[in-house]
Amino acid sequence: MAIVKDNILLQLVRGSIGRLMTIYERNGQIIMAKKRGPSTTKPTAKQLEARQKMRLAAALAQQLLNDPELRAYYTSLAGPGQNAYNMAVKDAYHSPEIQQIRLEEQEGIVTAKDEFRVAEVKVQVVDAEGKVTESGQATVSRNGVDWYYRVAKLPVGGCVRVIAVDLPGKDTVRELLLE
Repeated sequence: MAIVKDNILLQLVRGSIGRLMTIYERNGQIIMAKKRGPSTTKPTAKQLEARQKMRLAAALAQQLLNDPELRAYYTSLAGPGQNAYNMAVKDAYHSPEIQQIRLEEQEGIVTAKDEFRVAEVKVQVVDAEGKVTESGQATVSRNGVDWYYRVAKLPVGGCVRVIAVDLPGKDTVRELLLE
């Protein structure tokens, strides 16, 4: 790969020259590189899985950008050489992370993070037989990371199930067993 500087001829040229080289522009710089061909090796299972995950993220990103508010949000986060689509794909590729679930005097405190924004946190209280006895939405604190939910009754032997959802709708589920 070579970065072209002060060449009048190549300032106007973009594309491939035969099967030898490709000339393109990225971030205001003109780049000449050897033309890549298709891979001759069979993709591994991990590569196929990553490709499928990327296809889903790209499809989700297209749907997200149909909403003008979300498009403006992702555009505001884009850096140099990036656009709203890049940010939406990045957000759709990763699920939110539930870092911690704490219970303090009938109040559940959930610490949930996402690189962009956690849209909502749902809390379910499940008894020992697996029945959901209580469920609802948690409210976000001022720091934007901690979510609070007032629990009516904690059944012994049950669990508290937390579901964090980000803007693209990807969710993460985590449970805290009650003793």
